[in-house]
Amino acid sequence: MKTIESPTYYFATRKYDLSFPRLAEDIDADVVVIGAGFSGINTALELAEQGITNIVVLEAKYLGFGGTGRNGGQVMAGIGHDLNKVKKHVGPQGLETLFKISNLGAGIIAERVKRYDIDADLCRGYGYLAYNERQAKTLRTFEKEFKAVDPNEDIELLTGKDVRKVIGSPVYTAALKHMGGGHVHSLNLLLGEAKALTSYGARIFEHSPVVEVTYGDRVTVRTPGGTVRAAKMLWACDSFLANLEPYIYKKTINTYAYQLMTEPLPDALIEQISPIRGAFSDISPIINYFRVTRENRLLFGSATRLIEYTPSDIESWNRKLMLRVFPYLDKVKIDLAWGGPMACSANLFPQIGSLPEHKNVFYVQGYSGFGVTPSHIVCKVLAEGMSEGSARYDLMSSIPHMDIIAKDRMRNVWMTLGKTWNQASGYWTGRR
Repeated sequence: MKTIESPTYYFATRKYDLSFPRLAEDIDADVVVIGAGFSGINTALELAEQGITNIVVLEAKYLGFGGTGRNGGQVMAGIGHDLNKVKKHVGPQGLETLFKISNLGAGIIAERVKRYDIDADLCRGYGYLAYNERQAKTLRTFEKEFKAVDPNEDIELLTGKDVRKVIGSPVYTAALKHMGGGHVHSLNLLLGEAKALTSYGARIFEHSPVVEVTYGDRVTVRTPGGTVRAAKMLWACDSFLANLEPYIYKKTINTYAYQLMTEPLPDALIEQISPIRGAFSDISPIINYFRVTRENRLLFGSATRLIEYTPSDIESWNRKLMLRVFPYLDKVKIDLAWGGPMACSANLFPQIGSLPEHKNVFYVQGYSGFGVTPSHIVCKVLAEGMSEGSARYDLMSSIPHMDIIAKDRMRNVWMTLGKTWNQASGYWTGRR
């Protein structure tokens, strides 16, 4: 799996010096989790809080190697790109349920940070941005929907010159300020959650790649140094599954996102970029996203618009996009640039469920670029399904997951076609 192996902002500023041993023996557990990103750690922590504590988490590399340590750190409302894409599968009442739970993520993260005293630079303040009147109309719909869910939250649609109250860029015509959202240091959040998980007695093993899985009433997972036998199992590998489980591997396809980090900026320049020191994204089919960090840096990220390819110089490529939004940053130095894969589903909605012939084997994947906040929602629901079951789990797991034919051989073709279609369809969905 290709990953841009350059230093990231998150590893350069992590506050937890955590490391875990390789698995070097044969052990038993109630639950074994494969993958120690947000999905694996969050689901395990939800189960531990319910009293299921004999949990083993296996990580092939180290905590934060995947998307959790390479993202934008945005804490935003929503789950999936467009709930209407799954409406035909869940019906009007199911759609209403999904919409209600889709706005729980920021609260779950805030509660988690407070409960376990996690030092993750959680900051309030989010802005959804529009380039034109068509997108501004969509933001007006967002405003009504967000206020209906939480009428007491500070949510306000700004237009014209008032946009500069939250974001200092000439390219946006409207901004929906949502102070319930914000941003977080995602790696420190993950490490804090992992520390909390081990306080319940759960065990985490790094540098322990899975080489073989045998299903049955008890699942056996073999690594180079030892095995885990467990009553239940969770695949939580997302873009790093690498065909370890063919049934779910063929249901997502990887694309790539790229980020950069500026040098520390003066307070006056930060105030110009964002008076609320918030996180932002436009609402285009493929977004630009950015935020101000606690160290007075600007983190800026995006992905290729139409053609799927890896830029030869991701710093230069991303810097051009940043300067279109903030032309006055043309003299600012870029300290870091990085990128990595993210697993996309056909309907751009997260996938959870169990294997058809092995109901004790669960999976979660396919956040399609929106994983920081939705993972905290999805994994709460998944943990319900893995323990006592719930109507919410039944609803989310009932959504069918389309196979992506020849996903490895045709990856660039399928992603280019998908991006082109989403860009074109954005004109009649109010996203372009």
